[in-house]
Amino acid sequence: MNLHEFIKPLDKDALTELAASCETSVGQLKQVAYGHRRPSASLAISIDRQTKAVVTCEELRPDIDWAYLRSTPSNSTQAA
Repeated sequence: MNLHEFIKPLDKDALTELAASCETSVGQLKQVAYGHRRPSASLAISIDRQTKAVVTCEELRPDIDWAYLRSTPSNSTQAA
């Protein structure tokens, strides 16, 4: 599912909550959803996390090799 499809049925409060949980504005989310702006990698990750992977990083930023990043152990895993 793309971000536009995800946010379309949300009411104003739910959209505001999603934006806040992604540490961005409603306007920025809409710009990304309508294809007017490309999200930063960190925003793509936040959207992926907050939508519980309904909208994925791969959908938002197909130019990034997410498969490589997903297979790389995180710093917390390396420290263990």
